[in-house]
Amino acid sequence: MVAALVFVLVGVGSLRSLIGPRHEAWVVTILCWVLLAAVCGALYFSRRRPVAVAFFVLAATICHYLVSAYDGPLLVAFIVALYWVAAEGHLWAAIGLASLAVILTGAGTLSGNEDVNGVALFMLVGWLVAVVAVGWVRYGHQAYALEREQRAATEERLRIARELHDVVGHHLSLINVQSAAALRRLTRYPERGTAQAEEALGAVKEASGEALRELRSTLGLLRRDGEEAPTAPAAGLDRIGDLVASARVAGLEVRTRVTGEPVPLPTEVDLAAYRIVQESLTNVTRHARAREVVISVEHAPGLVAVEVSDDGRGPAENTTGTGIMGMRERARALGGDLTAGPREGGGFTVRARFPHENGARR
Repeated sequence: MVAALVFVLVGVGSLRSLIGPRHEAWVVTILCWVLLAAVCGALYFSRRRPVAVAFFVLAATICHYLVSAYDGPLLVAFIVALYWVAAEGHLWAAIGLASLAVILTGAGTLSGNEDVNGVALFMLVGWLVAVVAVGWVRYGHQAYALEREQRAATEERLRIARELHDVVGHHLSLINVQSAAALRRLTRYPERGTAQAEEALGAVKEASGEALRELRSTLGLLRRDGEEAPTAPAAGLDRIGDLVASARVAGLEVRTRVTGEPVPLPTEVDLAAYRIVQESLTNVTRHARAREVVISVEHAPGLVAVEVSDDGRGPAENTTGTGIMGMRERARALGGDLTAGPREGGGFTVRARFPHENGARR
């Protein structure tokens, strides 16, 4: 489109070489029109090969002005090509080409070219500087927009990765613990361990079913337009009882404590608090060698806090581990904070705080 518009503009400005008084041979005129067409056609490839196109346009334009006896507006094509060099991020190439154009035009003026005087040369410099500046500004805006888009995509990918890690990791940990317990009981007590193994395998079945349900709900975030939304309810603090039941099946003694007046929470805060409790219990099951876990939920005006403490003989997880880092990122993303570390008397504590607007569930 741009190439066609430039061709029309330059062609109209060069018509006097065809219909006006003759100052050159027709062979020269035809050659000049071939150069004109080639220059304008090359602009079609400006965005693919901006530097090469601009260099060709400059060289062909110089040849046209040296050969033709008619002073047409072919320089417009070079200005357009120079703009795309800067707009595609080749700043120094644009400056070099603009400088070369000014030097060659100035040399022509000094050699006696009456068509370009000092004022025209000064105006040409201004035009070229403005074109390079505008092209570079466009490139900066596009680069910034692309960076924002990539950053948003990365944040969304990390958010989904955290969801999948929390959902799959928690239930797979329970499945691993229960299946190992069932195998151990059947191996050590072939006769007496059958009932206990059946109980453990029932817990495995329940945990795997819950994992599939939550996984389908999480993958609903990735569904395409027009696809049916997931029907599973969003996880929140009102479903902590499910986590407690799963942890008890895994052999932990779990106590819960709720203080303050519960209020409806924003969906993202409710989900984040639930996931942190879930991940903390997963870490206890995997690493802590604990017997007792206390889950605390504290409600205050504009604030909700969750805490998971265990009496394990080792840390639930290193404070720099990926699980702790993921929980900390989840809390920070919502304006909250998370602390994790050993507690006095042994064991490990994870505590997260989330500010919110009361009744702002959405």
